[in-house]
Amino acid sequence: MRKSFLFTSESVSEGHPDKVADQISDTIVDLFLAKDPQARIACETLTTTQLVVLAGEIRGKGIYENDQWADGVLDEIEAAVRNTVKEIGYEQSGFHWNEFRFENNLHGQSAEIAMGVDESGNKDEGAGDQGIMFGYATDETPGLMPATLYYSHKILERMAADRHSGAAPFLEPDAKSQVTLQYEN
Repeated sequence: MRKSFLFTSESVSEGHPDKVADQISDTIVDLFLAKDPQARIACETLTTTQLVVLAGEIRGKGIYENDQWADGVLDEIEAAVRNTVKEIGYEQSGFHWNEFRFENNLHGQSAEIAMGVDESGNKDEGAGDQGIMFGYATDETPGLMPATLYYSHKILERMAADRHSGAAPFLEPDAKSQVTLQYEN
């Protein structure tokens, strides 16, 4: 058994493309659930230079029914996406909240997935093809996360706070932090 080992965790900032995509997808889910708490949403987001693409399947009253979008929903979707990118702080030439090209490829939920969800004996157990990931708790930190991940997150939280407050105007939204600790038995 090893006496000591190095353990590394990485964290990405709110402006990292993966995190931007997650925040946009979360915004769309929240928008639809506010309209219909029983809505079904599988929203994937891709971001790259001057482009945001939404894709996935949805179903919800007052949102998308009978293969049609409800009045005004398409405009609401785009406005919500642009506002999310604006709140993150993207206003530079390569990616600007008001200038990127936006594609909405969301469409109605497939009949097969809808049937699997609707016909479940227990509505709480019906599911399409989405999964939930989980981690573990540890007593290494007040946040109950492994120390490397906890401190990696804390570094980026401080950078984001300084960027948003103007204390560090030279920082841009996209960043990563990596923390390595040596553990000994």
